[in-house]
Amino acid sequence: MLGVIGGTGLTQLRGLAITRREIARTPYGEASQPLIFGELAGRQVVFLARHGGGHTIPPHAVNYRANIWALHAAGVDNLLAIATVGGIASDLNSGDIVLPNQLIDYTYGRKNTYHDGIEMPVKHIDFTEPYSASLRNTCLQAANKIQQTLVQSGVYACVQGPRLETAAEINRLERDGASIVGMTGMPEAVLARELGVHYAALCPMVNQAAGRGDSSNGINFADVTANLERTMQKVCALIEEIARIN
Repeated sequence: MLGVIGGTGLTQLRGLAITRREIARTPYGEASQPLIFGELAGRQVVFLARHGGGHTIPPHAVNYRANIWALHAAGVDNLLAIATVGGIASDLNSGDIVLPNQLIDYTYGRKNTYHDGIEMPVKHIDFTEPYSASLRNTCLQAANKIQQTLVQSGVYACVQGPRLETAAEINRLERDGASIVGMTGMPEAVLARELGVHYAALCPMVNQAAGRGDSSNGINFADVTANLERTMQKVCALIEEIARIN
């Protein structure tokens, strides 16, 4: 079953015919909101807004372990995360949708494993390729089918937030090889891997990162909001097609 995690700008899934809501209690606490079950393009889908229905949970305070556990327990084996980003690479433009193939984790203090209790043995997982090849391929197929342009690769830099970055920090991320920057890609990806869930991210770019292009002298939040609204329409169309062929 396909699960969708909505981020900033996607607190509900357009076109989802809701059948039920279920409060998700897990060994790690409650998820960000009740799981929303429904049908999309004739397929069963589960939706969860990572920041809560009212977008009140900041990135560093999201209970990622509860969210991923709850979705897995509900039967999700393919998990698509929507994560808005700023663009670092010069060839990216606001409104682009990036399908990252790599990531770099700059976060700290987040619970990033299910194997850290006194009674739990340490577990090492292979994370060479952090995103599921099969689910990424499904995303590419869906984009091709509806003739939606998709940036087919990128390196996602996951930062702590909730503040945006300084221009110097963006320069550092670029030197490290990052092409986009966001705040929620980790530890979602590694937790999904620990549970054997296929995980991929669709990253709508809503602004150029600090010190770049239109953001040379600061981030214009009015432009960010407008870009977000336009881009999410394309994202929702992609999700529907992904559900159809998943």
